[in-house]
Amino acid sequence: MTALPPAFSDWFATRGWQIHPHQQAMLDRAAAPALLLIAPTGGGKTLAGFLPSLVELAERAHQGLHTLYVSPLKALAADIRRNLGAPISEMGLSIRVEDRTGDTPATQKKRQRADPPHILLTTPESLALLLSYEDAPRMFAGLRRVIVDEIHALAESKRGDQLMLGLARLHSMCPDLRRVGLSATVEDPAAIATLLARHPDPCDILHADPGPDADIRMLETAEKPPWSGGGGAYAIPAVLDQVRRHRTTLIFHNTRAQAEIFFHNLWLANEDDLPIGIHHGSLAREQRQKVEAAMVAGELRAIVCTGTLDLGIDWGDVDLIIQVGAPKNVKRLIQRIGRANHRYNAPSKALLVPANRFEVVECVAALQAAKARELDGEPRGPGPRDVLCQQILIAACAGPVDADALFAEVTTAGPYAALSRAQFDECLDFVATGGYALRAYDRWQRLKRREDGLWQLRDPRAARQIRMNIGTIQDSDLLKVRMRGRGTPLGEIEEGFAASLTPGDTFLIGGRIVRYEALREMTVEVTRSPTRKPKIATFMGTKFATSTQLSHRILAMFRQKAWPELPPHTAEWLALQRAVSQLPDADRLLVETFPFEGRQHACIYGFAGRNAMQTLGLLLTQRMEELGLHPLGFVSSDYAVLIWGLERLRHPAPLFEPGDLREAFETWLGGNAVMKRTFKASAVIAGLIDRKTGGQRKTGKQATFSSDILYDTLRRYDPGHLLLDITREEALKGLVDYGRIEEMLARTEGRIDHVDLDRVTPLAAPLFLEVGKVPIEGQATERLVEEEAARLMQAAGLDEPPPAPRKSWRVPY
Repeated sequence: MTALPPAFSDWFATRGWQIHPHQQAMLDRAAAPALLLIAPTGGGKTLAGFLPSLVELAERAHQGLHTLYVSPLKALAADIRRNLGAPISEMGLSIRVEDRTGDTPATQKKRQRADPPHILLTTPESLALLLSYEDAPRMFAGLRRVIVDEIHALAESKRGDQLMLGLARLHSMCPDLRRVGLSATVEDPAAIATLLARHPDPCDILHADPGPDADIRMLETAEKPPWSGGGGAYAIPAVLDQVRRHRTTLIFHNTRAQAEIFFHNLWLANEDDLPIGIHHGSLAREQRQKVEAAMVAGELRAIVCTGTLDLGIDWGDVDLIIQVGAPKNVKRLIQRIGRANHRYNAPSKALLVPANRFEVVECVAALQAAKARELDGEPRGPGPRDVLCQQILIAACAGPVDADALFAEVTTAGPYAALSRAQFDECLDFVATGGYALRAYDRWQRLKRREDGLWQLRDPRAARQIRMNIGTIQDSDLLKVRMRGRGTPLGEIEEGFAASLTPGDTFLIGGRIVRYEALREMTVEVTRSPTRKPKIATFMGTKFATSTQLSHRILAMFRQKAWPELPPHTAEWLALQRAVSQLPDADRLLVETFPFEGRQHACIYGFAGRNAMQTLGLLLTQRMEELGLHPLGFVSSDYAVLIWGLERLRHPAPLFEPGDLREAFETWLGGNAVMKRTFKASAVIAGLIDRKTGGQRKTGKQATFSSDILYDTLRRYDPGHLLLDITREEALKGLVDYGRIEEMLARTEGRIDHVDLDRVTPLAAPLFLEVGKVPIEGQATERLVEEEAARLMQAAGLDEPPPAPRKSWRVPY
């Protein structure tokens, strides 16, 4: 066992602490090439990660950079710097700790390259930028350890792929580099370990004591959840009551728009004038920092927030988490729960607030999974090639590139371990020439091969332009929002939303209702508005899809005879669905058909997640059109798609022939706007389209116009172009999520239950509240929505005895 130096053991003793077993284990195994620590939030995993570095730096003088810390959030890096400052200063250690993010002043960034600190805290994007400079080998020469915090969050996106390519480059400079990964929520430790380690080296996995089970349950409310919607407004009185009872409450939402709406309604109901804040990624940095400072000082009783507070930032004395809306993902729920009682072996306390009736079932399924400590997550595919293209450009910015050496380096990164040389060469050719259809244009001639076989930038001045466009985060064409006549920005909204506004329109941002006045030089000018009925901004905050694991749990619940774990109103709803029709089954596909208001309807229960069900709706309506069924439209949710049209669907089986469905999918995908959106994102990452030029960001319209022309050109003249292949791969697993449709088809294997009825079913009824839903301005809005809901529920038989027996067919297989 490695003993703590006296200064460290004395510091622990003065605080009344003892080193935790997993912290000691990290110290004992400090020499391991790669080490993944899985420890609960509040378990001291960050100190565990840094402890070997602090001990080494305290015992032996070190020139330059010793430890690099990488986190998903800029705020997390700043928080770690504050937290490391206390033990370093209290033990009198001569250790310099600095952070380097997009918020760091340019003068400090320049100094850090010339005189790096002992410990540098940064993000994947800032690391990629550092690696693009010619002096990177000198800056990283003494690097001994890399700590990747919240590695589960990075593993779910291209930022993680870019980081692993960056670590591969660092390892080429520092062969003895040791890697450490930290996370509280890992559903597949072996997969994360493979991602973290240098291929084919092994990675040790340490599991800390998970601590006591969280105190997590549903919030009891006087009012029943509505049949549809995602705002959770019905629960505001109960939420306010919980805020009064606790010191600091984090109220999580899945999207920024929902957070804004809830904060606005919460503030209107806040008769006690409790100090409440809002925090999400579209708010101005100054406003976020103001809220963060108030949290640290304990000045806020509640913070309405999104994923910006998901991760391990230790702000304030949070003693309650409220999740509004189904979490959609067990791992996300566990991560958010961990923000409460951020102390070792202290149980977290959390309440779930389902936004609508179906989410009650989903929340119960999530509670059961959390209690069983079963996390969810989709398996990782191979590393995306658009990120690899960017990495080749980054390497070329730093100096001449040996293709053989770079290929060998890239394939040591876990996501790219299976990359073939042919795939690598195709990416290199694309980066060098733009590909067959574009090689005649100087603009895309970026690399040239020298006589000695090395590749270098054709024009050294291009390095500046490449550096300006490094990164994999798509900023979704955001525009600043400012008060007219004042310089401080309130935050950002999507360019598409801004284009839909006319002078006088009102919307919410930062909890304020503002009035749109004009768009001037990429800035939305607004004034204060006294109205209480804003037009809501549709922020691009992620609309998560229900995970596969949660969908399977819900389907398993439907097989129960009764549901004592559900509130009576929801259990009665499911029982009536079973009496009127039937409940969906995991290994069969339920299709209901019925007339309503002069239209024929079909409801298909696929439980494949929002993106996949949306895609399924597009494909099925296309197939129905071919079969002469005259569909008029559809609406989808995480669990079903509802299609309405002129003709009755009498034989649904032909719609679900896997071969026909796949062919329809390929035809639809080729010319669809989804492909153009995906192409634009991949083209920006791969370097074909610049996000910024001359220091200025292009408008969304400019970038979209450029990408649309390129997409159409490549489809016509070079259909086998690398970027079209990348686009298709990304679309399949992203916006259209066809893999979940294939999983549904494999799970049901042609077994279809077709239930033909004469009225709306209880499970289908909530979907009608989404059909053609247009906001109705004025004070009658809520009343009209309530009346429409009541009418639909009556049509579904939710307040009367079940109708006559239905006709049912089970399709043979």
